[in-house]
Amino acid sequence: MQRAAPASAVVAGLIAVLIGITSSAAIVFTAAKAAGATSDELASWMLVLGIGMGVTCIGLSLRYRTPVVTAWSTPGAALMASGLKGVTMAQAVGAFVVSAAFITLSGATGRFERIMDRIPVPLTAGLLAGVLVQFGTQLFSTMHGGFAVVFPMFATYLLCRRWLPRYAVLAALAVGATAAATEGSLQLGKVELAVAAPIFTAPEFSWQVIVSVGLPLFIVTMASQNLPGVAVLRNEGYGVPISPLIGWTGGVNLLLAPFGCFGLNLAAITAAICTGREAHEDRDRRYLAAVWAGVFYLCVGIFGGAVGSLLTALPAALVLGIAGLGLLGTIAGSLSSALSDEKWRESAVVTFLATASGMTLLGIGSAFWGLLAGLLTALVTRGGRRVLDSTPQRPTVRAESPKVPEKTLPGEPI
Repeated sequence: MQRAAPASAVVAGLIAVLIGITSSAAIVFTAAKAAGATSDELASWMLVLGIGMGVTCIGLSLRYRTPVVTAWSTPGAALMASGLKGVTMAQAVGAFVVSAAFITLSGATGRFERIMDRIPVPLTAGLLAGVLVQFGTQLFSTMHGGFAVVFPMFATYLLCRRWLPRYAVLAALAVGATAAATEGSLQLGKVELAVAAPIFTAPEFSWQVIVSVGLPLFIVTMASQNLPGVAVLRNEGYGVPISPLIGWTGGVNLLLAPFGCFGLNLAAITAAICTGREAHEDRDRRYLAAVWAGVFYLCVGIFGGAVGSLLTALPAALVLGIAGLGLLGTIAGSLSSALSDEKWRESAVVTFLATASGMTLLGIGSAFWGLLAGLLTALVTRGGRRVLDSTPQRPTVRAESPKVPEKTLPGEPI
């Protein structure tokens, strides 16, 4: 058990699921309500989403010995919150099926992976840093209203990074939960356990709904979710083949779509928690964090009816604080990688700034536009096709990972 469930990996998996659920479950609820979902259908959505994420996290991580974390499509849920108004549940499921089929096809053909292989490493690192930087800044902005919770967490984290770096995030979470309970903002008594049941809805294919919801759902899932998700793995040096990951998430999504699984994809923010050194000092063992994330996702799915009550029990300061602390090392590493090559530095900075801006155009999030802005900067300033021809070689996973010293500081090279 000690080898299969190291404390740091279990905690990293728990934090990843906690952040993923609390940060966007309300958007999923809103999208389901827009399609006229009943409380039982909403529970079915949470059940199959939890099962889909759990199965893909566990299966893909064990298959490739890589921390592969999946998630539901948060921008897709935001798109559906407005796009599904006036749409029947059967038509919505039809749009889910079409989107999942296109994602599966993207994985089967390998086109998405071939595109990603041509993107320079500094730009993907800048993209990742831009996606995550908001969580770093929220760690400190949250102190304005939640100082009693966040500051003790931050102080505990710093002290543990000095003497017990492996348990810094775990200790900060424990201190934060204690502080929240002391001030009365943690109200676990409101959580009610309720087992969810799947509800099948036969898909109805309306070309209007497919064009207005299905195709945009596919585009934003690939551009705003899978794109930064791949960047996380590549930035950490994991050379896992991307096409099978995309294909499997799309295939599982397609199988579960009639029950309310609207979109599965590679995670970015929550994946960064499981790929960082806080998850495990040995990079070759960090896949265990993703496996445990899958276990917790399965629990979320089974007890889908309890998710809503759990959201009201956890104070926002606790969630945002632990997210910021858990991602500090990843943000530092991403910025270091983005700025390490002087030839790509300006393009990487443009990618970082555009991604961090949070801009949204045509329903597509800033991750896509940030990468596009970085590539455009490189093409203009460095000259046409020479940019792609001189793309830096991507790191690959080493046969054996070196041990990290016990007192390694955040941001130091491994």
